[in-house]
Amino acid sequence: MDRQAIIEAYEDVRSDQTPTSWALFGFDDSDKIVLICSGNDNSEFLEKIADDQRQFVFVRVTTGDELSKRAKFAFISWIGENVAALKRAKMTQARSLIKEVVKSFSAEISPSDKDEITEEKILQEVKRAGGANYGTGM
Repeated sequence: MDRQAIIEAYEDVRSDQTPTSWALFGFDDSDKIVLICSGNDNSEFLEKIADDQRQFVFVRVTTGDELSKRAKFAFISWIGENVAALKRAKMTQARSLIKEVVKSFSAEISPSDKDEITEEKILQEVKRAGGANYGTGM
């Protein structure tokens, strides 16, 4: 695992001082977990999720109501439908390894279909994990 690059990307997403809102991690040719890319528009990483890849995403979303907004984080583990069985089996170990660095998040999501990875569904999972959802609705 490229630990230093993953730590830097994780801290960048968590920082209130940078616009970065997501980091996408995957595997290089030697099966090492690496940072693929990061960005500040959550719709960008949705386009990079691939059916033939094993990927992890650490993403920041804003929750709360009109009175109180706060940053929350989600961790997504993705195994594309075209990933070979042996590589699928290695995901449990890889997930444990990356979670040694990517530790603090409100929701962990393991979608089985790309349709389950939308900004709305990620926000919904984070809100669900947070419990009560107050607000006046205005």
